[in-house]
Amino acid sequence: MNDAVPTGLRPEVLSQAQALTRAVLDEVGRAYVGNPEIPERILVAMLARGHCLLEGVPGVAKTTLIKAFAAAMGGSFKRIQFTPDLLPSDITGTYVLSPREGTFSLRRGPIFAHVVLGDEINRAPAKTQSALLEAMQERQVTIDGETHPLAEPFFVLATQNPLEQEGTYPLPEAQVDRFLLRVVVPYPSAEDEVRVLRAYAARPPVTRGVISLENILWLQQVADGVHVDDEIYSYAVALAGYTRTHPKIALGASPRASLGLVLAARAVALIDGRGFVLPDDLKRVAQPVMAHRILLGAEAESEGASPAALVDEALARVPYRRLDARDGAAQHGRAVSGR
Repeated sequence: MNDAVPTGLRPEVLSQAQALTRAVLDEVGRAYVGNPEIPERILVAMLARGHCLLEGVPGVAKTTLIKAFAAAMGGSFKRIQFTPDLLPSDITGTYVLSPREGTFSLRRGPIFAHVVLGDEINRAPAKTQSALLEAMQERQVTIDGETHPLAEPFFVLATQNPLEQEGTYPLPEAQVDRFLLRVVVPYPSAEDEVRVLRAYAARPPVTRGVISLENILWLQQVADGVHVDDEIYSYAVALAGYTRTHPKIALGASPRASLGLVLAARAVALIDGRGFVLPDDLKRVAQPVMAHRILLGAEAESEGASPAALVDEALARVPYRRLDARDGAAQHGRAVSGR
């Protein structure tokens, strides 16, 4: 496969990219039984060079889903079990003394991997959680004043238990904001649970690697080339802006959220085989991109309001001009021609 992205996204490039993304979703679907939107949203985060936070009660296959993704994507995979006694150096690594040679050498922590699973991330205190901040934002870690770049691609997938569970620490707003998407994993339906019992009562399915690291980097480059019309940028800003002035919201979605909307929408368009973004692409990712970045006021919490409901309100009240077939064709033509 040619790893160079051609000028504009020609149909054959989009077709090839869609085939690769479909291969990943199909392979993950062999191991994970549940709502197909959940694996797709993880894939969206990967294509957008973001990170993903999965929230749900224990036993709903969050870790199984992440391990299946890591296996399908290839590359190195490390799992960090977050506990109250975990130290930042247990994540990043540290310099150790060699008694024989009298020199210090770096013992790399599990953060030095292509796919990192932070299991039950909210079971560790804020000091340990903060060890991920630099890695997730800058794709590097600083150990004893020395900076070390991380592997490319670098993808953090974290799981979180509901805060009602004992022994959990709420993630600080700065840490939550580093996750492009927050995906809620619910209990499976009765039909899906029966399928789980059939699959895992015997020999659990084994996930195979279906794409390479080069494929992932290429897909990320292709996603960067998906065309975004000026009206889409304006719509993303308007959605985020609505949350900043709402009387029930103490902290609205930041510019990082509006940027996340655009990046995630590009990935959605690529998965669908399109070279341009539609407003409906933003609507599909608005909840997982924005809801976890909204902090409610005390009065709104007492009234039972939720960030998810306020994102729905923004989608209902913020207008945008729908693209008709002619507009869509014109955007597609600009994307293919590279203009």
